[in-house]
Amino acid sequence: MGYRFPKARTLTFLAITGLAVALAGCSTDRYLMVPKDGLEDVRATVKTQRSTLVTMEENANVRHNQLLTDNRQSTQTILDAIATQVEKPVCPPVKEKVCPPIPKDTGRADRLKGKVIVGEVEKFYLADPGLIYTARIDSGAETSSIHAQNIKRFERDGSNWVRFDVPVPGTDYEQWITLEREISRRVRIIQSAADEAERRVVVELQFAIGDHQQVAEFTLADRTNLTHEVLIGRNILRDVMLIDVGKEYATELPASYRENAESGGNE
Repeated sequence: MGYRFPKARTLTFLAITGLAVALAGCSTDRYLMVPKDGLEDVRATVKTQRSTLVTMEENANVRHNQLLTDNRQSTQTILDAIATQVEKPVCPPVKEKVCPPIPKDTGRADRLKGKVIVGEVEKFYLADPGLIYTARIDSGAETSSIHAQNIKRFERDGSNWVRFDVPVPGTDYEQWITLEREISRRVRIIQSAADEAERRVVVELQFAIGDHQQVAEFTLADRTNLTHEVLIGRNILRDVMLIDVGKEYATELPASYRENAESGGNE
């Protein structure tokens, strides 16, 4: 014998089933009645937009290709202009070797292992003022010296300077030339006949012996009682000159120096 629902439950089940069918029927009818009258317009609009996009893409490609062409033409124009304006480098012609002219008279000085050979006495050219003295070569003196008088110190631009007179050779000390030089240093000189050391001013002077030119330090001293106005000491001889005690005037000054001294100096 099968199971039987109670009557109340059977009625409730039937009511629920009927309600579901009714709702389903209503939903089906509403979906089928959706309006479709604007569908053709939408399709036409989409077609038009698609055609517009295709046209825009084609126009963009055309403009891109045109820009590439213009850039190539512009670059080629610049390259052509550069090639026209810039000349090709040309190697300069090879110059023939020409020996420099030999000076008429450069002076004379024998050398041994690069050192000037001098005698006990040499002609000494003092550049500016351009005077020629007779100099004694003395390896026993440490510093070279030159005859000077009226030695007066003064200051110039914060530096110590000295003004002094040097004699004009061949005038028996009757003519003098005033020079001004910056003081290099001061030295203490001890004379055998003096009890106290003498402080002397040292200046740099440019000179020449033979064809040798140099700038060296000289003390300013009164050499009135001495035979020679200039003394060449070890500060010049060292590493530069060799003394041949059996000779005098082993060197010869250039003719231009001699001519300048004869004309009164002050080159």
